[in-house]
Amino acid sequence: MASDDRVRIIAEVAQAHDGSLGTAHAFIDAVADAGADVVKFQTHIASAESTPHEPWRVKFSPQDETRYDYWKRMEFTEPQWEGLRAHADEVGLGFMSSAFSLEAVELLRRVRVCGWKIASGEVRNLGLIEAVQGDGLPVYLSTGMSPLAEIDAAVAHVRALGLPLTVLQCTSMYPTPPEKVGLNLIPDFRERWGLPVGLSDHSGTIWPSLGAVALGATVLEVHIALSDQAFGPDVGSSLTPESLGRLVQGVRWLERARARPVDKDAVAEELSEMRALFMKSTVVRRALPAGHVLSEGDLIAKKPGSGIPAERIPDLIGRRLVRALEADALLTDADLAPDPGSG
Repeated sequence: MASDDRVRIIAEVAQAHDGSLGTAHAFIDAVADAGADVVKFQTHIASAESTPHEPWRVKFSPQDETRYDYWKRMEFTEPQWEGLRAHADEVGLGFMSSAFSLEAVELLRRVRVCGWKIASGEVRNLGLIEAVQGDGLPVYLSTGMSPLAEIDAAVAHVRALGLPLTVLQCTSMYPTPPEKVGLNLIPDFRERWGLPVGLSDHSGTIWPSLGAVALGATVLEVHIALSDQAFGPDVGSSLTPESLGRLVQGVRWLERARARPVDKDAVAEELSEMRALFMKSTVVRRALPAGHVLSEGDLIAKKPGSGIPAERIPDLIGRRLVRALEADALLTDADLAPDPGSG
């Protein structure tokens, strides 16, 4: 768990605003209403991060001739970014944005983000990693496309800079199927580097994040779309505000459970009255006279559990009754003559 025992939930807007500043502000309110901790965007400066020859991952936008044109349309001005950060402040959210160029790092530093996300495609961009040092903000390193050796190198580089680091298990598939989520890597990563570990999920469901928290994740990053019918390439990999709210509730529930280890003996004692109701006692099957010597066919286990425990039935065979019992009577030690073998 995090040092404050609270999992940090980051809602990733990415380009779901589709270049609309008003929609970007609407996302901030939706994320705050859902109860997440941080709203995160992506800061693209087309001329600084790409060339006009960059191919489409998915050709989804009919209004953009090239991927480069799309990045241009996603750009906000510095005052617009400052307005988004101020809005996040007003509603009690941390504000982050992934930087994809050195220019974007400097812009976001002036805007004053609360942490740095190193996106999956930037893991080998050591210049960008070095650019985020100096302010001591936490770094969240995504691993969506990288083999372990590459992640090892990036982790070592961030550590050498002395920055607080969380490694995020991520699989860059949109949406990510269950068999590719990699929940097994949450404890593996924690053991490998001795660092906090989280999950950056693209499944479009809440289940991987809940599983990750149960396995010790301290940070969750999930994409958000205002509707599952919204426009954009990441909608199928995103949560709606409603499902984000359910995720937040589930995570906070799991935090309470994990923070309070259960002592089974103490719980059993606490449930002693319940045990008496639901456990089974030794009961006589039919009416038996005084002096009767009990046989296996005379006894059966039935509720409630306030008589001789049913597990003692084998030890009661051959014992003699000191008084008559009716059918379905709970056998007690006072009903039995002293055991000759007990002395």
